[in-house]
Amino acid sequence: MENISPALLNWFYANHRILPFRSDPTPYHVWLSEIMLQQTRVSAALPYYERFLAALPDIPALAACEEEKLHKLWEGLGYYSRVRNLQKAAKIVCEQYGGELPADYDALRALPGIGDYTAGAIASISFGLPVPAVDGNVLRVFSRLYNDDGLITDPKVKRAFTARVMEHQPPAAPGDYNQALMELGALVCVPNGAPLCEQCPLAHLCQARAAGTALSLPRKAAPKARRIEPQPGGCPAPAAARKRTAGGAVAAGAVGKRNPHPRRSTGPAGGAGCHLHPRRRQSAPPGQAHLQPHRMADAGLSLCGGHAAGPGGLRLGQPGAVGGGVHPARRVQGVQEAFGRRIVTNFVRVDENFRICSCNFFAFRV
Repeated sequence: MENISPALLNWFYANHRILPFRSDPTPYHVWLSEIMLQQTRVSAALPYYERFLAALPDIPALAACEEEKLHKLWEGLGYYSRVRNLQKAAKIVCEQYGGELPADYDALRALPGIGDYTAGAIASISFGLPVPAVDGNVLRVFSRLYNDDGLITDPKVKRAFTARVMEHQPPAAPGDYNQALMELGALVCVPNGAPLCEQCPLAHLCQARAAGTALSLPRKAAPKARRIEPQPGGCPAPAAARKRTAGGAVAAGAVGKRNPHPRRSTGPAGGAGCHLHPRRRQSAPPGQAHLQPHRMADAGLSLCGGHAAGPGGLRLGQPGAVGGGVHPARRVQGVQEAFGRRIVTNFVRVDENFRICSCNFFAFRV
């Protein structure tokens, strides 16, 4: 195949989006933008990017930022591990590199939160180093360009695709080339729906277009089937709940163990013991608390008629319950006092009468 870079770069220079981190591609700007754009659309990330830079204009400012302020700046983007790793890496950069990101791929790759792609993007765009920056967009473009149905989640296949990317990379413009591939995948060789082949500068070279297989590429691994065990009431049980007896008690050795809850549920909302993803929990009918049984056991709680109940039949979400009819923060304090344990909640939703109707407790002995 002929080298794709001339046609690709001509298209990129004429059609690329004007973005602030492209207009001023300092290492810090590129790094911040790449971290923010993980699992986030460009249009959604831009306001956060500009606000973040206004508050923390350089790496030393990021390293010294208070945690509360840092999380407030990130609020709404989600995946808070990203911003925590940003600050960890910023502190290392200040300690080891004088507050400036190193112009070395391996050194960048060693920083917290920076993987192969992010290290390649910073190194090529900001420092002009001839390294690859292969993300999902690039894999899709090359999968179709070569009509290759290799499983892109397979590390061997990804390495083979990366080698092809480097075969076409011009030594004089590695950053522009990497950005052009990403832009082509985002705007033309799109992931959802038919690719816009009539707008593609590489259409005359695309083997998948010639073979009519573009819509089936790239090939990804099929999602693993989830094993769900039904419980009385029709709700699926997480692995931890399998240790329970028929009466709801926890088997010996199960109390106090922390177990992961499922990401989503196929059970009906509102059933006793339903295990719902927090986002699903938000739509729960008022007056019904969805507490995971294995969490409740640690807290001394049990389900009673769809409500959380503890010793003496105290319930959440009912008038006269623990902290009933009061602000959620005071309600949680009341639960702490009632059960003699420290209970931390990471999700609380109340109804119009300030009664907890949906929550997720983590309990610890004191």
